[in-house]
Amino acid sequence: MEMVLSAAIMLTLAASAFILLRFGKLRCQGEMPTSLFTFIAILFTSGLDVGLVMFPLTEFPVYASEPEYGFANPLAIEFGFWGFLVWMFYFLTTFYFVLIEPRLKLFEIPFVKLINNLVIIGTCAFTGFLFLSYLPDYVEGITPAVRYGLVALVVLCAVWSSSDVRYVKFLSVASTWLFLALIGTMWWNSGASLAGLGGTVAGIGEYFTNIHEFVTPITDYHAFYLFWWFSWSIMIGQFVARFAGGLPAWQLCIAMLVVPSIPIAIWFSVLYLHFSEAIAIAGALKLAMVVVGVIFVINSLDSLIRLYTSNLNLEPGRIGLPAYVAGNWVLMFGLVLLFQFTPLKIEWVGTVVIFLYALIAGLLWQRRAQCSALGQGVKVSAKAG
Repeated sequence: MEMVLSAAIMLTLAASAFILLRFGKLRCQGEMPTSLFTFIAILFTSGLDVGLVMFPLTEFPVYASEPEYGFANPLAIEFGFWGFLVWMFYFLTTFYFVLIEPRLKLFEIPFVKLINNLVIIGTCAFTGFLFLSYLPDYVEGITPAVRYGLVALVVLCAVWSSSDVRYVKFLSVASTWLFLALIGTMWWNSGASLAGLGGTVAGIGEYFTNIHEFVTPITDYHAFYLFWWFSWSIMIGQFVARFAGGLPAWQLCIAMLVVPSIPIAIWFSVLYLHFSEAIAIAGALKLAMVVVGVIFVINSLDSLIRLYTSNLNLEPGRIGLPAYVAGNWVLMFGLVLLFQFTPLKIEWVGTVVIFLYALIAGLLWQRRAQCSALGQGVKVSAKAG
């Protein structure tokens, strides 16, 4: 399995490099173009979930103690699991759905469409399951009834917000500002000076000096993360492509790799200060982390629910808002419970996505003459624009 995963990562990075070398100047503009800030906000809040907020404090001790991670400090390891290079997956799929899919429509092929929507639904449910699983770690003494009730409410809010595309921009921008406010509050709680925070952030440099270590799985847990990124990649590309604002591909790539990585780096550094100095996080601060985590979950579920309902032509305007909300809530909450009470794993979903990558690559190879003509046509259009 790890051999398949490693090969998929290598080929994905190679495909991204090919795109940048051959089509780097092509402008990527979706059907609903937005400003760069709004695009990045949508990408950031849709492409990440509650794990960004809740995982690091439980993972730092593992990375500090297990010898497999000894080549870099725990902060650099954490950043490597969440930042920079892995966002290349999102760039590749965003480029595809902006410039290639509208012309070739490979995802309209019934078999491809079926697999794609099953992946979206499965990953959407896994996001809710992660939230359900980690709640006891952040809300001490939470009862099972309250825990399941809160998850059910979060799913309901996500389904409702997905019913109108106007909500996504508001939620994404608002949650981005809330996350930045949380970073500032946690920094203040750490008591670190600006120089102290900067010195901690500098520790992430060990990621870049060891970036080759992150290309293939370091451990089974790292493999879990990489399968997770694969499972998200096609869906996020489909969703955010519509909001691309017209940047050339090379600029879009830089923006997608660098801009989201900056708040991730600062957030992890602030949490690492708490870990390394043994600073307790309790009361209002822990509640604030839970609130931001809840909003991230709603954002993620919103984008995925909107995506598969649009693909399946099950939008509120067609089936009615009550049926839309009730049907999607039952489906999503039921699947969250299925992840909880069965051996379903995100690695399985990620493997299916790798198969889907291979299938699309094969179809593109079959249509290579059309793809070549497509590339020339896009270049001509870009020059004319």
